[in-house]
Amino acid sequence: MPFVPRFGRPGLIGLAARTAVVTGTATAVSGGLMAHQHKKAQTQYEAAQQQIAEPTARPSDLVTELQQLSELKSQGLLSDSEFEAAKTNY
Repeated sequence: MPFVPRFGRPGLIGLAARTAVVTGTATAVSGGLMAHQHKKAQTQYEAAQQQIAEPTARPSDLVTELQQLSELKSQGLLSDSEFEAAKTNY
């Protein structure tokens, strides 16, 4: 029997093949997206854990903050009690 090309709608096998391709593509995209979201969440979790484990204010940051507070006090923007209270927070 000679091959006769079909015109019009695809047959049952063509429809099943197209459905399998669409399903496979959707599954692959979904899996890749979930892996990306998991990696991002893991990175954020590790960064938060590292911040908890390490002190947030480093000595150079502390000195800079105290210098800024001192400048605000010398400009008259902070009172003595506000300056002392701010220093105790660092």
